[in-house]
Amino acid sequence: MHQPIDPANLAEAAPDDPARRERRKDARPGELLAAALDLFVEKGFAATRVEEVARRAGVSKGTLFLYFSSKEELFKAVVRENISGRFAQWNEEIERFEGSSPDMLRYCLNSWWERIGATKASGIPKLMMSEARNFPELARFYQHEVMQPGSALIERVLKRGVARGEFRPIDFKYGVYMVLAPLLYLAMWKHSLGSCGGNLAQLVPEEYLAVQFDMLMSGLSATGAGPALARPPSSA
Repeated sequence: MHQPIDPANLAEAAPDDPARRERRKDARPGELLAAALDLFVEKGFAATRVEEVARRAGVSKGTLFLYFSSKEELFKAVVRENISGRFAQWNEEIERFEGSSPDMLRYCLNSWWERIGATKASGIPKLMMSEARNFPELARFYQHEVMQPGSALIERVLKRGVARGEFRPIDFKYGVYMVLAPLLYLAMWKHSLGSCGGNLAQLVPEEYLAVQFDMLMSGLSATGAGPALARPPSSA
């Protein structure tokens, strides 16, 4: 004999429960952004279709367009959710940082790995480097929302070090590239050769960043520093 159904349990399990529908509605933007990040990193921007994003998120294509008017807007929302929306917090952390400038630089490198590099969001820089030429409007968006504030944050760290006598004077524009280069390499490695196994997959990100920091400090240190960076000859 079947046991009687408890009406309370039935109400809790009912798919038409308003509370459940509301929870599902609230979760949809986050689910769509997570599904879009997965697919953009796996397939690239051009090859990802909005139907696939909706299907992976468990909603209809029409539902996706309630939140995002186009695939381009969906991609921008993914970038803001995972990278550019965090710059306010990162700048606040730098503002409150009380240690030395070398410690601050090391903190920035390690924090980037923990919050971006070790996550699926590290596939976004690789995607932009491979598809920027085909999507110039998205490239401009990425430059404005990620590259410019990211470069400004690194320049802020370098200028702090020079002002405090902890770093020797350098050309800040190229100093920023010097810090960015190993991070971009790590992102490219993770989503290409690093995922293929073999000797090239043996790179340990934390050890790599520690060596990169040591090399950066060999060039930046105000004590025992080598010759100042030479500027290219003027074309005038």
